[in-house]
Amino acid sequence: MATDELPIFQDLSQSKPPPGFRGRSGFTVLLWQTVQQTLFAWSPQPAYGWRRLLLRLFGAEVGRGVRVRPTARVTYPWKVKLGHYCWIGDNAELYSLGAITIGDNAVISQRSYVCAATHNYRDITFPLVAKPVVVEREAWVAADCFIAPGVTVGAGAVVGARSTVLQSVAPATIVAGQPAQLKGQR
Repeated sequence: MATDELPIFQDLSQSKPPPGFRGRSGFTVLLWQTVQQTLFAWSPQPAYGWRRLLLRLFGAEVGRGVRVRPTARVTYPWKVKLGHYCWIGDNAELYSLGAITIGDNAVISQRSYVCAATHNYRDITFPLVAKPVVVEREAWVAADCFIAPGVTVGAGAVVGARSTVLQSVAPATIVAGQPAQLKGQR
């Protein structure tokens, strides 16, 4: 079939976020983006308390002893819950268009991308669809992983470096690969 014979799959001129999708005003989103790119990102590496404070000021639920590195990025902190003593590594991204929950003592390692939204590609307007992501207690998402919308990484699970997780991961299991597959038990 020639390209000009294909139907129109998406028309982005019609695309817009659903009402209230951001969860805060455009001004608040812009203010957070400014704070994140300056006060948050420019803070010294050991200033974990400062970054916890900034996240809390913008509505994140942040437990005791949380360590978020200054190069980590959080899209909408008011949709994020960070359990006690969890770690968010350098250049990790919490793409929190939907809810993201990171459990107690869980680790999101450097350059990992936790994605809590997608698009409905069957609708010509290509609307955003939020799908919560949960990384349960004591789980470890190793370096440079992608965690897809709607996924739960079970308690104590390990996601091997550079893995792509498209389905939920059972507790206390080890997965790796693209897509991630079961490799063993923890």
